[in-house]
This record gives sequence, C-alpha cells and structure tokens, in this order.
Amino acid sequence: MKQVIIFHGYGENPGYYWYPYLKKELGKRGYDVKIPALPNTNDPKLDEQLEFALNNLTFIKGTILIGHSSGCPLILAIFEKINAKIKQAILVAGYTTALKVDPENTKNIKKSFDWERIKEHCEEFIFINADNDPWGADDKQGKIMQKNLGGKLIVNHEGHMGSDLYKQPYKKFPLILELIK
Repeated sequence: MKQVIIFHGYGENPGYYWYPYLKKELGKRGYDVKIPALPNTNDPKLDEQLEFALNNLTFIKGTILIGHSSGCPLILAIFEKINAKIKQAILVAGYTTALKVDPENTKNIKKSFDWERIKEHCEEFIFINADNDPWGADDKQGKIMQKNLGGKLIVNHEGHMGSDLYKQPYKKFPLILELIK
C-alpha cells in the first residue's frame, strides 16, 4: 500500500493551506493520504500529539511522512518510537529548537532528539526551510536537522509556506509532488 501521512502545524487542521491540494494530487497517483486532526492544536504538546499519532495511525514500510511547522518535531518523535522503516520524510518549515518568536513555548519540541534512532527509521529526509521564515523555522533550523540526519535541504524565500498571521495562504505546493518518489 502506498501511504502518505501529513501532519499539520500549530493552530491548523487538515483543511489548511496545501494539505487538501496534496491529498487530492497524491490520491490521483494511487496514494492513501491521511491528514489527522491533531489534538490541542492551539496549544500543542508533543507528548499528547505523539500518543495520539502512535495510537491512531499505522506506520508501515513504504510510508511517506510530511510535516509542516510543529508537525515536524512530531514526526521526529514518531521515528524515535516506531519500528518500521519509513520511505521518506519531508519536513516543511521544521524546527528542533525554540523559535525566535516564542522561545519560552517549547511544549512541542524535545530537549534533545535521538538522531541515530531517527535515522534508522527513515530512508530519505528532505527539509524545506525559508531564509525569511517569520516564526524562525528558517534555514538555520533546516541545517540543524540536515547536520544530524543527512538528507537534502532546500532553502527558498517563501516565508513559513502557510501562515494566516503573515498572510501566506499557500494553497498549492507542487514542489512536494516533485519530491515524492
């Protein structure tokens, strides 16, 4: 089975930004696409969202995981807990350290990640970060993940690639379609 799971970010739901676009386009390619509505999205806590994901989703060989913003540290935490080898992880505007906009709010990231365990559970990492992300999930954050996990870093100049506050509706994301094998 060809499966894609998309994890939305802070304050979002499955109908936001480019998620419906990807679901539709990947569905045309024969993928079973899931976009779970994560709990407590306006005050995300990593432990709570991780428990939800592990109890409600199936992670099998060949799965592709896509995360946006706070969905990215969740994906990394999932890799620390599962036993399956995931085909590909695409992390958009991801981060692993406190963001400059709200450095005190770190409930959705870990103090440290088990990078080696994460690497064991994914064949390919792709990080897409902008050099002008207004939240601070920028290219420096992408470089931290790439340094620890390898993979490919794509740096653009497109902000957070989905943000109501910064008026970035970002309804389509054809680059992700190109990156999916």
